[in-house]
Amino acid sequence: MKRIWLFFVPGLVIGIVLILAGNKAVEATSSDKYCISCHIHPQADLSWKKSVHYETRSGFRTHCVDCHLPPQGHGYLPEKARTGLRDLWSYWFKDSASFNWDAKSKLDYAKGYVFESTCLKCHPNLYPAKLTKEGSDAHLYYDAQIKKGEDIRCINCHLNAGHYDPNYSHKANAGFGKEVVSGEVFTEPAKVEKFESYIEKIPKTGVSFKMVAIAGGTFKMGSPDNESYRKPDEGPAKEVQVSQFFMGEVEVSWNEYLAFYSQTARQGKTAVKTDLNTVTTVDAIIGATPPYGQPDQNWGKGKRPVISASFNAALTYCKWLSIVTGKTYRLPTEAEWEYAARAGKETPYFFEGNPKTFVKSKFLSSKKDTTMINRFVVYKENSQAKTQEPSFVLANAYGLKNMLGNVAEFCSDWYAPDTYSKYQGVVTDPKGPSSGTEHVVRGGSYKSQADQVRSAAREFTQTQSWLRTDPQSPKSIWWYSDCFYVGFRVICEYDTSTGRL
Repeated sequence: MKRIWLFFVPGLVIGIVLILAGNKAVEATSSDKYCISCHIHPQADLSWKKSVHYETRSGFRTHCVDCHLPPQGHGYLPEKARTGLRDLWSYWFKDSASFNWDAKSKLDYAKGYVFESTCLKCHPNLYPAKLTKEGSDAHLYYDAQIKKGEDIRCINCHLNAGHYDPNYSHKANAGFGKEVVSGEVFTEPAKVEKFESYIEKIPKTGVSFKMVAIAGGTFKMGSPDNESYRKPDEGPAKEVQVSQFFMGEVEVSWNEYLAFYSQTARQGKTAVKTDLNTVTTVDAIIGATPPYGQPDQNWGKGKRPVISASFNAALTYCKWLSIVTGKTYRLPTEAEWEYAARAGKETPYFFEGNPKTFVKSKFLSSKKDTTMINRFVVYKENSQAKTQEPSFVLANAYGLKNMLGNVAEFCSDWYAPDTYSKYQGVVTDPKGPSSGTEHVVRGGSYKSQADQVRSAAREFTQTQSWLRTDPQSPKSIWWYSDCFYVGFRVICEYDTSTGRL
């Protein structure tokens, strides 16, 4: 019995000491000072001190661990251990100066480091007495989506609550679209009398853009069975004949889209030229309503591709552009898009290289030579987590830039995973299924990995999830609240029998 006590008492004392020491260690390593000593990121510290979570009305100060770890009893210690090991690895073996802190402040990244349970712990009542009607409607929508099992979070709308961002806005942007494009004001659109590339001029604006003449031809649409990272909806590969057409050298820019917005968004009607001699009123063009927040994500407008515009907005833009120029502009079909993107190649890209040679891993990234893909594609490894201007990359053999990256692009086809299997023989100018629920999206974006920017890669619109946090009811048909990586480029038809557009 004495021997048992000889082991039990010291063991009990040691256990108590370890528990107390462990609690002290957890407490010490959970302080703001300790967090900042490891996270060499002064911007985060300053933006936290300017946020509503620092100087609160109640006097309570929200600390780092209050948002970036789950509450006690919700996996706090395992998450703290996992996060701590990850952060120590970064502190010891990575250069903090190489981190893109601006990208890490965006929603896609923040969702992995802010816990919903911590928000709800401090804010259990989502309907306080002083909540506005807009806030109440938004929280009712939040509750409804949570019950459906949707992935919607507080930071979808309150991203700047923990770290203040002076450019962040989640309200109607009444001043949007007032940018003025300087330079010559065009009175007439471009005259095109033969099949060659031309510079289109938007009347009553100083905006112009290049349209590239793409000769027709036959190509293999889709990817072969042995292509790396191939998905089932990319096949079976089919031989397709495509007629000649004109295509935008680059994606539709903010300059071009804002020309449309400024002429149609206010009254919903505008006086424009439909030919060289007649001025008429456009009745069918109802322009976009003002967006919520900054649809360009504060990356800049100008020559960067327009983002956040919905599929409906892209269609309406094409309709408006057709009217003001007297030509036939539209979105490309999926076949036209892939034909133009391949630029005569049957390989995964229009340049040399296999996806396996470009896709980086977390541990072997230094062994990958991405020199070639970096010359032609704006994608995750070189984009700095945002869109870039056309000058960032080189054109393909057809003279088109950013077909595979920067922003993904709308096509006019309805999406179906088995589209190609329905084509028989050599198909001429296919337009996809006759009906559907979502449309095809082609090409990767600034956030895509190298395997996702292959010429054959296919995606589709996700209308419901791309409007998840839109506070309006009914939701906007013009702007996406949750999709910033899709844009579009235009096609202009050419009638070979008449030689007219």
